[in-house]
Amino acid sequence: MESSEQSRFNDLYQRHLRMLKLQGKSDKTIDVYARAVRRVAQHFDCCPDRLSPDQLEVYFGQLVDSHSWSTVKVDRNGLQFFWKHVLKQNWQWINIIKPPKIQSLPDILTTAEVEILLATARKLRFRVFFLTTYSMGLRLEEALALQVGDIDALQKRVHIRCGKGRKDRFVPLPDLTYQALRALWSVHRHPHLLFPNANGSPQTIRRATTHMDRGGVQKTIKVLAAQCGFKKKSPRTLCATALPPICLNAV
Repeated sequence: MESSEQSRFNDLYQRHLRMLKLQGKSDKTIDVYARAVRRVAQHFDCCPDRLSPDQLEVYFGQLVDSHSWSTVKVDRNGLQFFWKHVLKQNWQWINIIKPPKIQSLPDILTTAEVEILLATARKLRFRVFFLTTYSMGLRLEEALALQVGDIDALQKRVHIRCGKGRKDRFVPLPDLTYQALRALWSVHRHPHLLFPNANGSPQTIRRATTHMDRGGVQKTIKVLAAQCGFKKKSPRTLCATALPPICLNAV
């Protein structure tokens, strides 16, 4: 872009970020909606406010060929937000993109398969993390974000904060999972996090400010699934979505 064009885009882009925050969007939504605006600006090498419906129709046609329908839908929603809240213009071409309705059931690991997965995991933090996730039916982010104060040992329940839809909920805490969490915490003794970032010495782990890396956990799941000979898809099947709670016999 020319300098004046780039300057105008920067101003609109920053306003886009502000409006997303003012609308109470989650950090993940802000990230993908902002990426949608950057992507279309980079594609045309101009500020998106100058684009015509015909140009956008061609753009989305190419996006359908190169990206998943999920990405196409998110980009459409991101640009719709940009047009409505930043440019203050009507969104006249919302129906040009309509992802096909596909209903499919996810592959779910059986109880026996989960037990094999746990037995294959050599590091305690991964065994306890997988046990926690499956036994309580948690999403990956929900399990990673668990803190010591979320565990209610007396009522045998766990407070899940800001789950899907940014809603809180309580889930039952199995005895086996509670004992496993206690065993893991006795090793690192972090004052807040149940699954702190495990890089460094025990003293460093105790002072960690972040939980275990999401990408690292997903990579570990893939490796373990391959070692176990599972043919089901991963890591989404294995840990990224909420699954029905299951009862396991051992860690």
